[in-house]
Amino acid sequence: MSLIDKVSTYSDELRADLSDKKGVYKVELLIAERKAFLSKKKLRYIAKFRINDDAKELKFTEMLAESGSGLSSSSGDFDGGMSTGFGFKTESYKTGGGGREGSIEEQSKLFGKDYSYNFDYKAVRSKFEDLAKSEGYSFKYQITPIGL
Repeated sequence: MSLIDKVSTYSDELRADLSDKKGVYKVELLIAERKAFLSKKKLRYIAKFRINDDAKELKFTEMLAESGSGLSSSSGDFDGGMSTGFGFKTESYKTGGGGREGSIEEQSKLFGKDYSYNFDYKAVRSKFEDLAKSEGYSFKYQITPIGL
């Protein structure tokens, strides 16, 4: 069984979507959803990776993405303070050899919401690393998908 076959099996276990675009694979998983009044918010975990068979290397990155749709009131009275307008949030963390760690509650505070789901980045990342090493590949974590 090849490395991508093992990743595909693992993404099925997670009930995540696996897609490929020009050799960059994406595993996407819905981890939380909020519905209020006439609006809906979704929080997704996205892992992107590239498998380089020649160098026997798997490059990996991960992130949270929040999307919203529907109508919301400007005061947030009816929808629990959820807005569907445009905006952005920033995140800062130390760059190093390791990846992000923590529960989904810690990460989701970046979006100003408290989701009631637990999600362990480290377990998913460790599984990818284990799958790569089981096939003789090295595992390289990247903070951003640039150069993946």
